[in-house]
Amino acid sequence: MANRIMLNETSYHGSGAIQEIATEAKAHGFKKALVCSDPDLIKFGVTAKVTDILDKNGLEYEIYSEIKPNPTIDNVKHGVETFKKSGADYLIAIGGGSSMDTSKAIGIIIANPEFEDVRSLEGVAPTKKPCVPIIAVPTTAGTAAEVTINYVITDVERKRKFVCVDPHDMPIIAIVDPDMMSSMPKGLTASTGMDALTHAIEGYTTKAAWEMTDMFHLKAIEIIARSLRSAVANEKEGREGMALGEYIAGMGFSNVGLGIAHSMAHTLGAVYDTPHGVACAMMLPIVMEYNADCTGEKYREIARAMGVKGVDDMSVEEYRKAAIDAVAQLSVDVGIPTKLEAIKEEDLEFLAESAHADACAPGNPKDASVEDLKALFRKIM
Repeated sequence: MANRIMLNETSYHGSGAIQEIATEAKAHGFKKALVCSDPDLIKFGVTAKVTDILDKNGLEYEIYSEIKPNPTIDNVKHGVETFKKSGADYLIAIGGGSSMDTSKAIGIIIANPEFEDVRSLEGVAPTKKPCVPIIAVPTTAGTAAEVTINYVITDVERKRKFVCVDPHDMPIIAIVDPDMMSSMPKGLTASTGMDALTHAIEGYTTKAAWEMTDMFHLKAIEIIARSLRSAVANEKEGREGMALGEYIAGMGFSNVGLGIAHSMAHTLGAVYDTPHGVACAMMLPIVMEYNADCTGEKYREIARAMGVKGVDDMSVEEYRKAAIDAVAQLSVDVGIPTKLEAIKEEDLEFLAESAHADACAPGNPKDASVEDLKALFRKIM
């Protein structure tokens, strides 16, 4: 079986990278952008860092800002109508996963209108055409949506999130500028950073992992482990490290999938509106413990990448525990809670069934039944 790798056509990295948006828009001959960004980023002037560049270069645009932290089917449908009315021919997605996921869904439906109901995009939808060109500008160091073929939409009516995996949704250009992330508050920096670490660890241990993606994931773990605490303290070096680490993690997991930490996090987000990164951080050490006996020697390399000393002298049980403990400690150090009081016993069946049906679940290195998932959810009650 062949292993496939898909990445952006072009990506820019480093302070000031957003200046290249105008360069690329002109080079592609784009006429007008629909700029997708959330209300807070507009309120605090983050979106303006990009639109000022568009203004300076005489590039036309319209802003669409009705995007929720967990984008919904209605968000997408409204965005599709806005795009059609705007006369735009490309999208600029500014924000975290919510803005980029919404842009991907809009772009796919514009190019493939037979999927306009949105729900039909769940899983691996048989779209025929590449989405409207997207320039993705992340403002959080976590989701890596700028370099993935995945997006997640919330079905409010059915109280569930659904994952869409589509090679046609890849942004053609990623602008990974740490300056765009400098206004993130501590809590958001912590939670999105732990989402990135979850991507790297789940991608490294997933059933589809192979040598090239292992390279990405181990480097991402190493960078995130040394950078996240510093980023939460809003230090320049930490911000730069996380901007790179989350992107490298995305290069890997987008091509091999994830596991049940993400399945469970998607469910918690849909039912309780738990921030995705917080849910990932709470589930990751618990899922790592569950998966340990199906990961071979990989936890030794995770422990090493997390900065644990002396791993070569440890037994299998010792380095597996060391890896899990290092991840749990990082989560605590950056202020992530370990319990979710909102979970009720009567919710467990629905939570577990939803997580079991999630598109990320089959990639987990150890198969998990509905009963297994209920037991794992209980650990954060």
